[in-house]
Amino acid sequence: GGGPMAPLGGAPRLVLLFSGKRKSGKDFVTEALQSRLGADVCAVLRLSGPLKEQYAQEYGLDFQRLLDASTYKEPFRRDMIRWGEEKRQADPGFFCRKIVEGVSQPVWLVSDTRRVSDIQWFREAYGAVTQTVRVVATEQSRQQRGWVFTPGVDDAESECGLDNIGAFDWVIENHGDEQRLEEQLERLIEFVRSRL
Repeated sequence: GGGPMAPLGGAPRLVLLFSGKRKSGKDFVTEALQSRLGADVCAVLRLSGPLKEQYAQEYGLDFQRLLDASTYKEPFRRDMIRWGEEKRQADPGFFCRKIVEGVSQPVWLVSDTRRVSDIQWFREAYGAVTQTVRVVATEQSRQQRGWVFTPGVDDAESECGLDNIGAFDWVIENHGDEQRLEEQLERLIEFVRSRL
C-alpha cells in the first residue's frame, strides 16, 4: 500500500500498542514486559516523548521535567493536549514517525497509544504484526494510585478516544491483584516469545 515506509532498522516482528486511562498502570506493565524480555529484544516507545520535546522547544520549557511524573507538567497538560491535537490534525502520523526512527529491536511496546489515528497509522505501516493491548483498572484502584478526575483532561479525546473502538487484541486487568496481573503478563510474554 501507499503507507509510510518502514524504518531502515528493518520491520519489527511485533508491535504492541498499549492504551489505558491515567493511573491504569500502562507504564508499569510495559516496563515489566521490557525487563523480562530484555532491552535488546524489546523497545518501549512513548508517543508523548516527541510531543513533549517539540512542545518544550516551542514554548521554552524544561523537556526533562515535562517527561517525569512531576507536578511541573500539570499546568501545561491541557495546552499540550490542544497543541498535540493541532499537530495531528495537520499530519496524523507526526508523532508516530518520530518514535519509530532508528529502532532496531524486534519487539516494540508503544506505551501510550491514545487515539484511533495512532492505531490506524501503525496498522497501515506494519500490518498484521500490530496488536492492541488495553490496560484496565477500576476507578477505585486508580484513585489509590493518586488519580483524581480532572475536567479537560479525563474527558478529553486523549483519555477517551479509544473507549469505543471495539475489541482489543489483549485486555490486561490491573485492579491491584498482583497474582492475577502476573498470570496475564505471563500469557502475553509467551505470545511475544512465540513471535520471535
